Amino acid sequence: MSENMINADVAIIGAGPGGYVAAIQAAQAGLKTVIVEAEHLGGVCLNWGCIPTKAILKSAQVYSLIKSADKYGIACDDVSFDLARIIERSRGVAQQLSKGVAHLLKKNRVEVVNGYAQFKQKNLLEVTSKEGMKFVKASHVVIASGAKPRSLPGLHADGVRVWNYKHALAAKELPEKLAVIGSGAIGIEFANFYLALGVDVTVIEAMGSILPQEDQDISDYAVKQMSARGMKFKVATKVTQLDRTDDNVTITIENESGSDCLVFSHVITATGVTPNTHNLGLDTVDVTLDEAGFVQTNGICQTSIPTIYAIGDVAGAPCLAHKASHEAMICIAAILDVNKAEPLNRKRIPACTYCFPQIASVGYTEAQARKKFNDIKVGVFPFQANGKALAIGRPEGFSKVIFNNESGELIGVHMIGEEVTELIQGFSIAQTLEATESELTHTVFAHPTLSEAMHESVLDAYDKAIHI
Repeated sequence: MSENMINADVAIIGAGPGGYVAAIQAAQAGLKTVIVEAEHLGGVCLNWGCIPTKAILKSAQVYSLIKSADKYGIACDDVSFDLARIIERSRGVAQQLSKGVAHLLKKNRVEVVNGYAQFKQKNLLEVTSKEGMKFVKASHVVIASGAKPRSLPGLHADGVRVWNYKHALAAKELPEKLAVIGSGAIGIEFANFYLALGVDVTVIEAMGSILPQEDQDISDYAVKQMSARGMKFKVATKVTQLDRTDDNVTITIENESGSDCLVFSHVITATGVTPNTHNLGLDTVDVTLDEAGFVQTNGICQTSIPTIYAIGDVAGAPCLAHKASHEAMICIAAILDVNKAEPLNRKRIPACTYCFPQIASVGYTEAQARKKFNDIKVGVFPFQANGKALAIGRPEGFSKVIFNNESGELIGVHMIGEEVTELIQGFSIAQTLEATESELTHTVFAHPTLSEAMHESVLDAYDKAIHI
């Protein structure tokens, strides 16, 4: 074993946005660091999730913009698209960034071990690969193994007529009629991409509204906007069966109206994720999992074994890349000095959905806020009354803010509209700095900008809005 043994201060399982950030942080702090990755540097996010989906969505956005160029006084005839080139560009962006991660790890002297890791002891990993077996011994271990698409009984993706996100990102053909099962961020983004390319799209959601984690006003407005472009929705609807043939898929659904069968050329399943904990040997070291199989952690990412940490999707919701990266910084800080690590506030993690129009939120929904706090203030400002939104031809959407009226604390933000996924960070910073309505009211917002809608929504919460 000794000739195949690697000794380290920190060993990290998984090189996604949590794992590789943790590795770089640890190495920069002077810790000898080893990272174990079985597939792609950068993980699902960089290779098959966040980044490539944004690349194909940008192509869809450009295509839609050119088709509507006449409203800007520009004539464009015979507009078309090439699906293969859209996919090729997306894959190229992902590959470029994956190479970038490899460069960063090498620059910071992080040792990369390719293979599958399994705990043999709390400080000892066995790594299996095509090249043989190695062992990594480390004082601390960080589990950053991510998650995979959840497969419901009978609804598994086969890559032919039924797709998961990987299949949808590498499509060789355009569906004629597409069903998207699940209306979280992943499902809605793919639904918007294929709708923009002219596909007949129906979204099926088991909950009572689409984007069920979002504020109800956002969900309702999104349905209105997407329906106007031809998207169909079936909410409070359960899929009970998929029957596949060479030519189509028949979906059996159940809702309050009864049972029905719908026929589609293709189906995308986007029904959530399950953690990658299988075959990690967590039972060997008594790492505690929750009922859904995610690794249980405390505020500084420690598991039930103090020297073992878990970050990112494997440690539970929200399953977001930026949450994983921030947890990476927390856990390395804890490894260096457990008393100086700052616990994660999950109510201050922004969420973004890159549909048309975009959606971004942070903090409590209005329903949650009314249930938790005695007195709240709510302000809303429409982009239709914002000069920049009108000038660029994007008047759809609004900014909605929620304050705890007793303290003035900003407790919730919900935005839908052009580039709100960029704008949301302004409110996130305000929350981190514990800014109240007073500080936000007296902040100068540049003109003309979309961000002025943010300011006006704050003013509206206290009956001071100017432009409505």
